[in-house]
Amino acid sequence: MRKFALLLALCSGTLASASVSVSAPANGSTVSPTVQYVASASSSCPKGVSAMGIYTAPNQLVYTAQGAKLNTLLTLNPGVYHTVVEEWDNCGGSSATPVTITVGSGGNVSVAAPKNNSPVSPTVQYVASASSSCANGVSAVGIYTAPGQLAYKTSGAQLNTLLTLNPGVYETVVQEWDNCGGSAVAPVTITVGGSSNSSVFTNLHQQAGWTGYGLLAPQYNICTACTPSGPQVTWDMTQKISSPSLSGNSARMDVGGETVYSDVLWNNHLIGDFSSQGMPDYNHSIVPNLHNFTYDVYFYVEDPSVSQAEEFDINQFVGGYSYIWGHECRIAGGNEWDIWDNPGQKWHPTGIPCNPLPNAWNHLVLQVQRTSDNHLLFQSITLNGVTSTLNYYENPTPTTWYGVTINYQQDGNYQQTPYSVWLDKLNFSYW
Repeated sequence: MRKFALLLALCSGTLASASVSVSAPANGSTVSPTVQYVASASSSCPKGVSAMGIYTAPNQLVYTAQGAKLNTLLTLNPGVYHTVVEEWDNCGGSSATPVTITVGSGGNVSVAAPKNNSPVSPTVQYVASASSSCANGVSAVGIYTAPGQLAYKTSGAQLNTLLTLNPGVYETVVQEWDNCGGSAVAPVTITVGGSSNSSVFTNLHQQAGWTGYGLLAPQYNICTACTPSGPQVTWDMTQKISSPSLSGNSARMDVGGETVYSDVLWNNHLIGDFSSQGMPDYNHSIVPNLHNFTYDVYFYVEDPSVSQAEEFDINQFVGGYSYIWGHECRIAGGNEWDIWDNPGQKWHPTGIPCNPLPNAWNHLVLQVQRTSDNHLLFQSITLNGVTSTLNYYENPTPTTWYGVTINYQQDGNYQQTPYSVWLDKLNFSYW
């Protein structure tokens, strides 16, 4: 019937030109038994493309889709396949693209994060593991953010990394490759900025709303009598610093004074009570719906050894409870990350090393969650591209505060040596 339609079109002079573009799988590639096909078609037919389909062998049409786009998974037995992706237009014409693939040994990809069809922040954590029936095991695991766009790849069978994506819907794929020429995939569709409350505050280090507080050793309560000029503890925040800077506009945070081991805490109220971002949330329609937070910042310090510690905190106050996700990079105190136990009022060592680079920009990303049963979940710490998964749960404490805030803190050492830290590209995501 198609040959007759084609002949009729040729005789009438109305044959439309058409093409089929196949993004995946690549022609001549070795794939897993679960094969993702992604293709699109175009035609000069005024009525457009009617449908697309996949042949795994001559006359074996195994899949069809209406319209000019195709995205599906096929499960095939090991072997060589001379597949064909074909389009049919509404003028009686068609066009095809052959794709030869070799289906290798079986494998499996398990993706722990992000969840399929979930809303995520612009900084997305991927955690996955792979297995294979190949006797020589898994060679590598990678992430495609779009067909043909390999955004990340790592050796071995485990993957744990952060990707920064623009807002939108992504049909990502996590793929494993084994040492026998086979592979397997797991599709993960995500929506970046995918809910009505999902958003990000950008370049907070450049914005207003920061308040500094002196914390004197050994109690470390806020010193209400202290001023930025000291003498017990001194502090200053200077914005619009051009060097050192990544964006051309960093903020320099200075600490000094006479009382050893004293600290300075800078706090910014983002949402809710005393919001600096114009989001007071008087009707309580925003904060109760927020469960996920990402603190993303670059910091520069000339000599990290003079700092006792650097602290980065995320705080949520909602439903009569205080959720404080405190993260402290102990430097002079032993180069290790600690996390805050608010009910116990103490730090928990994590065993995760913290070694900021001197005279260089260090990139830190913290991910936390308020769980559906109202616990604090410390999810991960990523410093200079190395992600450490925590999955540590903690309990909240009572409060009358309401809102979302962030902190940045510098701790003085045994000599209260004056030192500066520069902050840049400080972004905070919430959803």
